[in-house]
Amino acid sequence: MQDFTPQAMQAKARALSVIVITRNEAHQLAKCLESVAFAGEIVVVDSGSTDGTQALAASLGARVIVTTDWPGFGKQKQRALDAATLAWVLCLDADEWVDAELAQAIQTAVEHASDNELAGYELTRMSAFCGQWMKASGWYPDHGLRLVRRPLARFTDDLVHEHLTVQGQVARLPGLLLHNSIPDLESAIDKMNRYSSGRAKDLLRKGKQGGLGSALSHGFWAFVRTYVIKRGFLDGRLGLVLALHNAETTYYRYLKMWLLTRPCQGTPTPPPKA
Repeated sequence: MQDFTPQAMQAKARALSVIVITRNEAHQLAKCLESVAFAGEIVVVDSGSTDGTQALAASLGARVIVTTDWPGFGKQKQRALDAATLAWVLCLDADEWVDAELAQAIQTAVEHASDNELAGYELTRMSAFCGQWMKASGWYPDHGLRLVRRPLARFTDDLVHEHLTVQGQVARLPGLLLHNSIPDLESAIDKMNRYSSGRAKDLLRKGKQGGLGSALSHGFWAFVRTYVIKRGFLDGRLGLVLALHNAETTYYRYLKMWLLTRPCQGTPTPPPKA
């Protein structure tokens, strides 16, 4: 657990804001926020939690902002980015935390930011699936832009699979961003449904098309890519489960794209009389 004593608080990275969006994350938020207690500011944007998330975040020193609507992950994270006030911003999800090496690297990067003209840093993420850290399957190493100079950064407007963009060059920090992505099969099924729906809408908005054939072909390719090309077999039985999960998510994404564009939706008209 992080040290919240006055002596430790004096060592905060005063130029760093941490932003997190939440909804009913009380079961895992503490680990996330405690891992970045060195930050000069923590901003939590909550979308109507009912499990004590807001009170927990406040007790851990976060400034909590409550929103009443859900515009999608990209726009919600942009709200959090807009609410940050310090020069550098680290974006985390509630189910992520930084290890000791990465925590030190982040503080060093922010403290010595004037020594370079970098606009941001990529972090290396390792994710867990059903209680197992996945060392292959396309999940590791997973590099993503997470630490940015605030004036130069912006989130995409995607409903899901949003990402940060910056104006300028980026580098990569050592250490790991740990991610308890999918703790159990129930979570996998729930996430598959929510993310396939959001991604289907994102792709339709970008002019892409779905269909039964494309759902089957893309789903099959997702399995091959995860299990064979990305060597998911090295992750054992859960590597196979993850490959099937990715295939099913992809299948439903393209199937939903097709169904969303069909002219007949909802209750069908009465059948013709014989």
